[in-house]
Amino acid sequence: MSLFPFLAALAPLILLAVAASALARPGPRPGALPRQAELAALAALALIGIAAIHAALTGPQALSIGQGVALVSLRLDAVSFTMALLVGFVGWVVIRYSRRYMDGEPREGAFHGLTLAVLALVLVLVQAGSLPVLLAAFIGVGIGLRQLLLFYRNRPEARRAAAKFSLVWGVGDLALFGAAMLLWISFETADLAQISALAATGLDLSARIAVGLLVLAALLKTAAFPLHGWLTEVMEAPTPVSALLHAGIINAGGVLLIRLADLVQASPGAMAALVMAGGITALFGAVVMLTQSAVKTALAWSTVAQMGFMLLQCGLGLWPLALLHIVAHSLYKAHAFLSSGGAVRAVAAARKPGPVAVPGLRAVGRSFMAALVLYAAMAWVFAALGAPKNPQALALGAMLIFGVAYLVAQGLADSAPAALTRRMVTASGAAALAYFGFHALASLAWGAHLPATPQAGALEWALIVLAVLSFGLVAFAQALFPLWAHHPAAAGLRVHLANGLYLNAILDRLIGGFRRSDATQATGEA
Repeated sequence: MSLFPFLAALAPLILLAVAASALARPGPRPGALPRQAELAALAALALIGIAAIHAALTGPQALSIGQGVALVSLRLDAVSFTMALLVGFVGWVVIRYSRRYMDGEPREGAFHGLTLAVLALVLVLVQAGSLPVLLAAFIGVGIGLRQLLLFYRNRPEARRAAAKFSLVWGVGDLALFGAAMLLWISFETADLAQISALAATGLDLSARIAVGLLVLAALLKTAAFPLHGWLTEVMEAPTPVSALLHAGIINAGGVLLIRLADLVQASPGAMAALVMAGGITALFGAVVMLTQSAVKTALAWSTVAQMGFMLLQCGLGLWPLALLHIVAHSLYKAHAFLSSGGAVRAVAAARKPGPVAVPGLRAVGRSFMAALVLYAAMAWVFAALGAPKNPQALALGAMLIFGVAYLVAQGLADSAPAALTRRMVTASGAAALAYFGFHALASLAWGAHLPATPQAGALEWALIVLAVLSFGLVAFAQALFPLWAHHPAAAGLRVHLANGLYLNAILDRLIGGFRRSDATQATGEA
């Protein structure tokens, strides 16, 4: 057996070893420990990089111990080494940032230990090759992240957010456990690669129920609507925790779906559920995000929207694009959270723009038509070059171009200067070009390792039309917002949206979150 799979398995072990040392010195200023934590993360990234290069050149590698329901397996293939490299890189950046950010904190050593332990478990999760390893990694990540969310235990808001996270994540673990048992009954193997291969022969009743539970687990772990509230309330944890959560751990549900893509795609009902849940979550998160004034809270709602869009991509069978979305979102969101402290100063120092051109109904209509015509031209060019041209990919691109049309509307307003119009049209063309270009690159990188997009039947076509119309209507209403923003009804709607339509408050009431926080605060004051 090649030694390279051992290198990938050694990476989390190094992190766990240093984590144990850190947890033994949980207090402030723990000597050289922060430097050791950073070096451990860098060493783990280097080991994963070496193993990934070997796997890319020679093919998938696996390291397995045991058999049956006790199978412990790590697998290094195109999907897992992409995610392992991403997790290793983001983890190293977060730990390096934490050296200064956490310097002098009363529980500085404990923070470094917990962060390294969670990072090690996420690395195991993305490389899992068997059901027991996958389930154990999910449970371990949940336990470790809860401790990080409770880093400031004296804050009632932190305890409430951790309680809601544990509830949602724990139910997801139960759903995943049930799916694992049913998959063992159906396929009599715990190996993820074998399960994916056997799914092509068809699914019995147990397997179909298992897929439904897998989808439920993925929805819960990606903070999908309506149980998204915990993700928007974790701001009481240190900023590095927010970066690690939003740039890494929140992707776990998507990794679960992509790892078992062949199995999930064998169930049309599961795919339809992903399209509907993902689309609703994306639209809801995006609209609420626009009403937020706090930087980190707006970023949290952005994550909700982005995870919904990723689930939508999975439901459409655009697996390479979903994986690309995870990679791009992780890098962007890690940078956004770690640089959020200087965002207010940057905005205040920026040169204030002149009067904003407010587009009328006719200008908005022209902008949407121009964006769609430009998108259709790009689609025709790439189709002529042999790029994918399935309806799911074209529909997803149309949803993206609707967002660009909002910018184009500013350039086509009657009072807009010609320079602004040119810039907006150029931005629209660049977005369409980037979409098809990145789609081609994602298909080239991961297309051979993931199932092909299924043929669209009647149900798929109905969902595609519904999704495109929904995204188009929301973008159209957003473009017209300046025309009715001063209406009293708009002010009231903004308040309701800023509070997430109070869905999170309802969950608080159901689990007694407000009562526990009030009682704790009253006790402290007494």
